[in-house]
Amino acid sequence: MLAVPLRALLQRFAFGLLAATAITLMVLSRAEPELIERLRTGITDASAPILQFFSQPAASVASALDEIDAVMAVHEENAALRDRNARLLKWQAVAQQLAHENEVLQGMLNVVPDPRATFVTARVIGDSGGPFVRTALINAGAAHGARKGLAVINGEGLIGRIVEAGERSARILLLTDLNSRIPVVMEASRDRAILAGDNTPRPRLEFLAVDSRAGVGDRVVTSGEGGLFPPGLPVGIVSSVREDGVLVQPFVDWDRLEYVSVLDYTLPGVLPSTRRAERVGSLR
Repeated sequence: MLAVPLRALLQRFAFGLLAATAITLMVLSRAEPELIERLRTGITDASAPILQFFSQPAASVASALDEIDAVMAVHEENAALRDRNARLLKWQAVAQQLAHENEVLQGMLNVVPDPRATFVTARVIGDSGGPFVRTALINAGAAHGARKGLAVINGEGLIGRIVEAGERSARILLLTDLNSRIPVVMEASRDRAILAGDNTPRPRLEFLAVDSRAGVGDRVVTSGEGGLFPPGLPVGIVSSVREDGVLVQPFVDWDRLEYVSVLDYTLPGVLPSTRRAERVGSLR
């Protein structure tokens, strides 16, 4: 029975002691701030090894958990890469077989090979910014091999063609511009048409055969007619088939147009002013 009053007395005594200590520290912090600062620094230095000792197991456990997570992530990534590698090897074998068959068939047919295209990489440094013109300015001109009429592409597909070329800059007419006309072909059905820009994000196909089998999602590529564009450059996909025409959604993201490649590909006699055409023509 005496334990309960004794415990209450000790609690009151401890509370009073803590209160007195707090008041004493407050008074000393005002009267002797340097003494309190040294005392606080000493207590911190004395408790630092203890805190470090108890923090090491927690840090070790956290580090071990991070390493386990990293190993699991690497394992999953390796599995995904092995699966992707297996698929790529399969397609590589198919591509090699098709390339060999194509080479054999071209040899049997005595096909004249297309001139090889060279390219110059440039940066887009400006655009028209107007509602009626769709052009872009690049930092490559005649001094770098850029010439009027050459095709311009990026990693996604065809962008357009050069319409003006200075010594160190050139202007590209985008395939969505009202003045743009590009010969194209449906990749699957091989139906030919002209991709005509109309200053909207989706140009339309003109002169497409009435019995064309074009459908939504079909890929559209350059046909190579006229010799100004290499055949097979990706242009876009059919986005809608309506009574008033077939619309194409270009592959190029116009809002992220930064680096482009100017293709020097011209058949002799079409644009004889280009160095590539003159070189190919002289070889023949």
